[in-house]
Amino acid sequence: MSFNMQNMGSMMKKMQDDMARIQKELEEAKITGADPSGKVVCTVNGQRDVHEIKIDPSVVDPDDMEMLEDLVLYAVRDAMKKAEAFSTEKMGALTKGLPNIPGLQMPF
Repeated sequence: MSFNMQNMGSMMKKMQDDMARIQKELEEAKITGADPSGKVVCTVNGQRDVHEIKIDPSVVDPDDMEMLEDLVLYAVRDAMKKAEAFSTEKMGALTKGLPNIPGLQMPF
């Protein structure tokens, strides 16, 4: 039984180390989303923190601010969707092979 507990302890330590590594990767990732024209670009990290929004001056029309707002919204949503997929992929690697324990949910 002690072998099993030692094995479980080393598995938990590895999982914690892997989780810390993945969290760092998510924090440092640079993921971009854009509107269909590519004139508004949003950069986020894997934790979905917005870091930058770039707007091509050609889409800035004071008489049509609604279009610019739509382009920004599209770019942000695109970046968030890509960041979520990136995060899911990274976290999926961590949980691969773990048994499905009823009532136990991973925090991601």
